[in-house]
Amino acid sequence: MARAAASSAGKRKSRSTAAAKPPRPTKSHEGTGAALTLKAAGKKKQAEPKKTGAAAKAAAAKGVAVKADLGKGTATAARERGAKLKSTKPIEVYYWPTPNGWKVSIMLEECGLPYVLKPVNIERGEQDDADFLKLSPNGRIPAILDPAGPGGKALAIFESGAILQYLGRKSGRFYPKDERLRCETEQWLFWQMSSLGPMAGQAQHFRNFAPEKIAYAVERYTHEVHRLYSVMARRLQDRDFLAGPFTIADIACVGWIMRHQMQGQSLEEFPALKAWHARMLARPGVQRGLAVGADLRGVNLDARGRL
Repeated sequence: MARAAASSAGKRKSRSTAAAKPPRPTKSHEGTGAALTLKAAGKKKQAEPKKTGAAAKAAAAKGVAVKADLGKGTATAARERGAKLKSTKPIEVYYWPTPNGWKVSIMLEECGLPYVLKPVNIERGEQDDADFLKLSPNGRIPAILDPAGPGGKALAIFESGAILQYLGRKSGRFYPKDERLRCETEQWLFWQMSSLGPMAGQAQHFRNFAPEKIAYAVERYTHEVHRLYSVMARRLQDRDFLAGPFTIADIACVGWIMRHQMQGQSLEEFPALKAWHARMLARPGVQRGLAVGADLRGVNLDARGRL
């Protein structure tokens, strides 16, 4: 009987020792409150006494809260990334309020990145100044200077499409990491850069600002913009945005579609495109981006094609 009692006591002691082992921390996103809570629990050398009644219910509720917090890991990580980016030096934005300039202001507002505006008055030819040409060799806005570039070193970037890609990588937003979605995004970004932007810009110029009306030029560019609107409208027949989710491709296009009347187009012909345009303008980040530098505009902004 004594041996049996000792054996039973030994088993109870073994179970008690096993129960006292600290729990292994659960893998979670870096910096989440849940991960820190679990790591702290792991440092305890002895198990807490078993809770009963109301205490047990409270502990269970706390456990549910911890699990829920773990489920928010991705959102928490995104917020922390945004807070970290906001703590860096602001990005210098060399800008004028045009469809190309709006791409950058909209992206920065959508991402919540800190920036400081450096107006480049293209009506006065400031894009040809030597200091600006060091940042943008092509002499066109926009350009950016990020003091906190890769490796903590300053980085200057020109060309609006390249800037959108860079800001997408920097912020982790609106530039999908999934290869399929990234390809979809880049196709429509480059389509805007190579087709929609240049053709719409020429249509605006020859229809509104050319010193003399050249019928051939007006007809050619107006017709081509109409074709491009048709391409975009077909793409949007079965999706809300060009790549599926909202991306830098949509940001690149919205400023040009805003000027459809100057290009001789009516959105009534393109219901899917009209609906997309409304969705874009309903976004607070887009609204803020379009308002940046609104007081800088003059009357003849597009007169020499300096978009």
